[in-house]
Amino acid sequence: MTQPGRPALAGKTVVMSGGSRGIGLAIALRAAADGANVVLIAKTDTPHPRLQGTIHTAAEAIRAAGGTALPVVGDIRSDATIEAAIEAAVEAFGGIDICINNASVLDLSPTTEVRPKAYDLMQDVNVRGTFMLSRACLPHLKRAANPHILSLSPPLNLSRRWLAAHPAYTVAKYAMTLTTLTLAAENAADGVAANCLWPQTLIATDAVANVIGGQEAVRRSRRPQIMADAAYDVITGPSIRRTGRTLLDEGVLREAGVTDFTAYAVSDDEPETDLFLD
Repeated sequence: MTQPGRPALAGKTVVMSGGSRGIGLAIALRAAADGANVVLIAKTDTPHPRLQGTIHTAAEAIRAAGGTALPVVGDIRSDATIEAAIEAAVEAFGGIDICINNASVLDLSPTTEVRPKAYDLMQDVNVRGTFMLSRACLPHLKRAANPHILSLSPPLNLSRRWLAAHPAYTVAKYAMTLTTLTLAAENAADGVAANCLWPQTLIATDAVANVIGGQEAVRRSRRPQIMADAAYDVITGPSIRRTGRTLLDEGVLREAGVTDFTAYAVSDDEPETDLFLD
């Protein structure tokens, strides 16, 4: 249990796939502000021409924010990488309290244009990576005081509009959600919460700038901090209270009492809200 007056994540250990930038890094920094231990598993070892940051700059930022960082350079598709990260986390910090499935691959190509390699990559990272990292964390989560699995994946909207939009990506992200929901059902008796979190609006990330809509889309986005604040609310809440849910960032924060979201806006433009929701 959290001691009175002590930050909720102080001394807690978070294992995260990805996290070098964007939403994952924002969540890591929010945890670090409490004094959490953050284990990052990411591939970006050297600067990328189109992507901000590396696993090393993320680790530096986590330490500057007040947390302890353990960067593990590797591919979430690799069982050896996952095993090494879990072993390092347990050796360094004594256990694991939270597993965050953040790593994801985005390809919005229609069926006839998506490359087989891209399809396989989305399945391997989004689905298999989520399953295998959660699987590796579970024995340690079951021994934690308030264990959580959180996957950054959408609600299961089966409207024709979304099923037809970008099938390969939709299948991978929905499978990521289904994986998490099955983990919630399977491990409820052990008190391990497993939930999904998705943004209600576009979030200003490299993916939005480079793939979805350029700077115009960024202007109609919210800052990653909204996802970080919502994730913090989820992973600090009692694991027995909320599990098996597909949550939206704004909904989580409204439930927590937030009514003004203007501080999260990139600009004064209306945020784009069309994300698997209707």
